[in-house]
Amino acid sequence: MSDIIHLLPDSVANQIAAGEVIQRPASVIKELVENAIDADARNIHVLVTDAGKTSIQVIDDGKGMSETDARLSFERHATSKIREAADLFALRTMGFRGEALASIAAVAQVELKTRPESEELGTKLVIAGSTVESQEAVSCSKGSNFSVKNLFFNVPARRKFLKANSTELSNILAEFERIALVHPEVAFSLYSNDSELFNLPVSPLRQRIMAIFGKKLNQQLLNIDVNTTMVKVSGYVAKPETARKKGSHQYFFVNGRYMRHPYFHKAVMEAYEQLIPAGEQISYFIYFEVDPANIDVNIHPTKTEIKFENEQAIWQILSASVKESLGKFSAIPSIDFDTEDMPDIPAFEQKTTSEPPKVHYNSDYNPFKVSAGGSAGGGSYSRSKVEWEDLYGGLTKASKMNNPMPEPEMEWEDSAVSEGTPVMEEKVEMVTSMASPTLYASEPVIEKGNQHLQFKGRFILTSVKSGLMLIDQHRAHIRVLFDRYMIQIQQKQGVSQGVLFPEILQLPASEATVLQSIMEDLSAVGFDLSNLGGGSYAINGIPSGIEGLNPVELLRNMLHTAMEKGNDVKEEIQNILALTLARAAAIVYGQVLGNEEMVSLVDNLFACPSPNYTPDGKTVLTTIREEDIERLFK
Repeated sequence: MSDIIHLLPDSVANQIAAGEVIQRPASVIKELVENAIDADARNIHVLVTDAGKTSIQVIDDGKGMSETDARLSFERHATSKIREAADLFALRTMGFRGEALASIAAVAQVELKTRPESEELGTKLVIAGSTVESQEAVSCSKGSNFSVKNLFFNVPARRKFLKANSTELSNILAEFERIALVHPEVAFSLYSNDSELFNLPVSPLRQRIMAIFGKKLNQQLLNIDVNTTMVKVSGYVAKPETARKKGSHQYFFVNGRYMRHPYFHKAVMEAYEQLIPAGEQISYFIYFEVDPANIDVNIHPTKTEIKFENEQAIWQILSASVKESLGKFSAIPSIDFDTEDMPDIPAFEQKTTSEPPKVHYNSDYNPFKVSAGGSAGGGSYSRSKVEWEDLYGGLTKASKMNNPMPEPEMEWEDSAVSEGTPVMEEKVEMVTSMASPTLYASEPVIEKGNQHLQFKGRFILTSVKSGLMLIDQHRAHIRVLFDRYMIQIQQKQGVSQGVLFPEILQLPASEATVLQSIMEDLSAVGFDLSNLGGGSYAINGIPSGIEGLNPVELLRNMLHTAMEKGNDVKEEIQNILALTLARAAAIVYGQVLGNEEMVSLVDNLFACPSPNYTPDGKTVLTTIREEDIERLFK
């Protein structure tokens, strides 16, 4: 039997590794910028074209590489960060596995120009698909200049699954922000299609956060600074009143590395328990400094998941530090005692004696004695004459009211038969229809002239030939509004209502790019926005029918929903906008509706193509059959 196991060629092995490390253009930028930081760069410039699909360029002023190092850096598992296994537990650099450059070169066309400060000439290296095409000496500035073109040019399947440019650019900005937040000592700039998105000079951490997310955040942040023998926790948390359901900025960093940690997230949210509404989130920027020997960063290919040795102890320290910050800056409501209106309490003196209180009464009072004026009691006290017959007369009226009345159904039935009114004919028709009940399928038959009933401000009860129908008024209105907004978006017939005082929407760069991609759909539904530059937009008009809602928060929710879904198909983006708008504008639970309003809502609901369910699949209505109702009375 011949041998069947063999070693993979380096080009295939590199492509397999690229599948883990390089998932999209944002992954390339992450690896190259982290390498630049490890090379002690103080100025890093990132330039992308077509959201990184066409080209990515990262320029730094770090140490640079010699000719041999430049060639060796593209070999798999070639690194300057570690030399033995023990170094894995003392990592203080961003990259260490030596897979980044080899993975990038396996799926793209890479050009590198690099020069260390000690040499006059640098090295230019051109690699495509793990194959070195040329290497020569060139004149270049100190540091490294990586140019990555045509990502996934030799893996068509991977390139086909890349998202739209707006989505990929949003991912690039998210990775860029994570790195910039943890390295305020480094100056960064980011250009997309020759348009500047970020220009971040060296600054303190708080100013770096404001430069990325806007100056408004400065008034919302509370400082955290706790230092223990196990961990040092620093950073900022937001005030409770800034909580919102979507769009909160939540970042954890450990030893200068971004991480996701749901367990620590619960510790932060527990500190805000009973301070913010359920389901809402808070922004935080929290930095951990721990001994590298107590963490393991090598459990995930992208190094975003980190294992801690003392997670429970750090959880308690983190929760206590957040609570301390909230209490120190009076973010927790406290009881205020008004000392100005407090009465003066005299000091106790043992020599003084207190006299017992005296009771004053009329010794001549007699309730059975009638005075000359006709009043009872005599003396100085008098009472008016009580009419006892009138008091007992009220009891007689109450007894009559408590007598059982004849059953209204029998009384109505007799009068209907005797007079032969149309009401009786309608009832006979209803009874005959129940003899062969039609179960509700898609179009229930609502009885003509029927009065709707609202139950607990949430459900609308109406009679149908098959029984009793219950309609959720909030979900029904969502269904109606969603279809209406979809028609307006598709036909561009949205009616815009101008606002007297335009509001300003301030967005970070990652959200501003998404807004640009859906601006046409927002205009179609009725939003009138003007770009003021720097991520600021003026809201000049809103869709008609949503007056009273906060347009800034509504637009933020739309943006964050679109970013979470990650949809690229235009119709799906339109669905997100219409559904978000419908949820915000729909009548709420507890709103009292008149009969005409309920009739209009029910008629509009059954005019929809799919009245049974909301656009997100929730039940709008249900029917209780007549047989089931009759069974309850047996």
